[in-house]
Amino acid sequence: MRVIAGRARGHKLISPEGLEVRPTSDRVKESIFNIIQRKLPDSKVMDFFSGTGNLGIEALSRGAAKAYFIDKSPKSIMVIRENLEKTRLIDQAEIVNMAAETAVAALAAKGLRADIIFMDPPYLKGFEELMLEKIALQGLLADEGIIVVEHSRTTIIKEDIKFTRYRRNDYGSTSVSFYCYREEEKCK
Repeated sequence: MRVIAGRARGHKLISPEGLEVRPTSDRVKESIFNIIQRKLPDSKVMDFFSGTGNLGIEALSRGAAKAYFIDKSPKSIMVIRENLEKTRLIDQAEIVNMAAETAVAALAAKGLRADIIFMDPPYLKGFEELMLEKIALQGLLADEGIIVVEHSRTTIIKEDIKFTRYRRNDYGSTSVSFYCYREEEKCK
């Protein structure tokens, strides 16, 4: 796992040992960033269930202004911090050691709104719908923002009234769904 592009390009990222963290593969990550690249410059990013910080770090490397890394695991928090220091992106980051579903309200209470929200929750646990509902309820996504959800290919995410899924890409057993507030043609 490495940073693919931008100012931290080529840096190898570490991952916690064990099966608790399932980092996004470089192939899937590259595809995601090719799709969202025009939204990245000077964006505010939130990386929920961040694990290694892989997606948020890639966003910072490619020009995002600020990234919030949210994970409840102390082991993951240590890895995220180390990866941010290694890539010299720590000054643009805020690390939040909290459960994702709790962090939504805490971040919204600070008046924060994200241009891009990444979510890579544990597969087949129902976090996708729960998080989309909480993000909508708290108004955490900026008006022109997007949500990128990595999930199991077999997961069916019910459409929320607030968000429209405008794209879904499948990569083996993994799928990535892209959401926004607007109709499909206005999301891109």
